[in-house]
Amino acid sequence: MTAPAIIPVEEYLRYSGKPNCEYRDGALYPKPLPTTVHGLLEFTVAAMLSKLGLQAAPEVTVRISPTKYLVPDVVAAPILESPYPTKPVLLCCEILSPEDRLGTMLAKCEEYHAWGVPYCWVIDPMKRTAWEYHANAEPTRVTVSLTAGDHEISLEQLFAAIPEGK
Repeated sequence: MTAPAIIPVEEYLRYSGKPNCEYRDGALYPKPLPTTVHGLLEFTVAAMLSKLGLQAAPEVTVRISPTKYLVPDVVAAPILESPYPTKPVLLCCEILSPEDRLGTMLAKCEEYHAWGVPYCWVIDPMKRTAWEYHANAEPTRVTVSLTAGDHEISLEQLFAAIPEGK
């Protein structure tokens, strides 16, 4: 395995190639290309959060530090900073791709918490399960609804967006 090439942050911020990449200390780390199910869940989570009065969007780059830019599957806040958030958002949501591991996504949630994000969700579309990982708490598997403060979405309604067996 070769070491990733180091690029300046300014070059990363101009990067428009696919797949979408995260930036850590000068190195690009590609995210898996989203599947149809992944995309449907991103869209549905963002739409459900928008109906609750939040600004929510998929695949928005967030600046965790001057040398770390991550790309949550969905971010939400009362108002999303433009062109990308540099201050913590209310919620970061990660949707597992087939090659993702739950432990890796929970570790990413810890990075969001260290930045100041109070709520993280991890959704597994294949198992139709989800976890909340709130700041200063342990990850919790949820069966009815996901919450972020006063905001709540139903897992039944969320998973209704994707066909059974997908």
